[in-house]
Amino acid sequence: MADSLSHHLLSLSSPHSSQMAPISGATAATSRLLPTAASRARLSLSHSSSSSSARVLRSLSSSSSYSHVSSLNCARSSPLFPRVFLNRVSAISTVAAASDPAQLQSAREDIKQLLKSTFCHPIMVRLGWHDAGTYNKNIEEWPIRGGANGSLRFEIELKHAANAGLVNALNLLKPIKDKYSGVTYADLFQLASATAIEEAGGPKIPMKYGRVDVSGPEQCPEEGRLPDAGPPKPSDHLREVFYRMGLNDQEIVALSGAHTLGRSRPDRSGWGKPETKYTKNGPGAPGGQSWTVEWLKFDNSYFKDIKERKDEDLLVLPTDAILFEDPSYKVYAEKYAADQEAFFRDYAEAHAKLSNLGAKFDPPEGITLDGVTGEKFVAAKYSTGKRELSDAMKQKIRAEYEALGGSPDKPLQSNYFLNIMIVIAVLALLTSLLGN
Repeated sequence: MADSLSHHLLSLSSPHSSQMAPISGATAATSRLLPTAASRARLSLSHSSSSSSARVLRSLSSSSSYSHVSSLNCARSSPLFPRVFLNRVSAISTVAAASDPAQLQSAREDIKQLLKSTFCHPIMVRLGWHDAGTYNKNIEEWPIRGGANGSLRFEIELKHAANAGLVNALNLLKPIKDKYSGVTYADLFQLASATAIEEAGGPKIPMKYGRVDVSGPEQCPEEGRLPDAGPPKPSDHLREVFYRMGLNDQEIVALSGAHTLGRSRPDRSGWGKPETKYTKNGPGAPGGQSWTVEWLKFDNSYFKDIKERKDEDLLVLPTDAILFEDPSYKVYAEKYAADQEAFFRDYAEAHAKLSNLGAKFDPPEGITLDGVTGEKFVAAKYSTGKRELSDAMKQKIRAEYEALGGSPDKPLQSNYFLNIMIVIAVLALLTSLLGN
């Protein structure tokens, strides 16, 4: 992938990037090119209504999920609102999911075809990473906390230095977004990223979908949350950025392994050669410097090449070299250089975790495709011994907890489990009394 997640990603460039027409002039505002995705709120009638009522209904149903309730309340208070409409409405409901599961499936197939025709795997991975990588675990409020919320579609965030060239990824995905309006931008970015990894030969990512989009550019995070490729103290810098996201040393190293894909272009990141023997003929637009020889194949070559450093045509950034210099990072880097299966396993879990950072899911438990939901919780496995919950399992429990109104930093207003115990105790007491 391109420079370190950010720059650590900054230059995961699309092979066709130089052929993509940049957005300019009045149409340059990406917020116009890629408008806010309105949720599919729907109002339903149990009985037929007059044509004028139907027009009001259609007007309400086209409103975004953030405003359709208030719009209805305003309409109710208006003397011009037909009373017959209110009398005939027996049920008002909204579509629960942020994205439509069937459209997600179809969009994934279209993304696969896009990858085959344009070789844009690296830039799609980078797009998903950069939308999610702004997350700050110390901020509870959504969307101020950043993360995978689709904010990267807006021009103000695209202009951040770390996001140079990502407008090309948006241009590539625009026809798919136009075709599948029932998929949020936040989901589309992460779907494209995970699909790119898998189609390049990488592991199956246990993804979930249903991410809610931010509604406007004013909700974009400030610049500076993504990592740099060449900071003065690479080891400290990576920890500062990734720890802020809630990631650990193992996940830092595993995610860095995605640099096995892509090239760095000096005109974007300031790093790398204009071209090498591995990139001068493409595929796609030629040029740039790759981390690996086969830079469209996902494997553990990145760790092997960084460790050996025998080929001057292969890129090694300061944030790459530190993986074999820092004692904690080195444990995992050595492990992944020797064991591709271990790398794939840890990478899949880290990628899924990154893609969920800061996201607000609707429904809260998310939407899964192909039944790939990760580890199934079996209580008996954890009732004895010292087995620890995996990160994936912790995320599932956390999602269920948040669905009940809790959060990592705020307990439930009432003790949910204590209430259950009290109810059971009361029932047991009543049974005993009735028995006597």
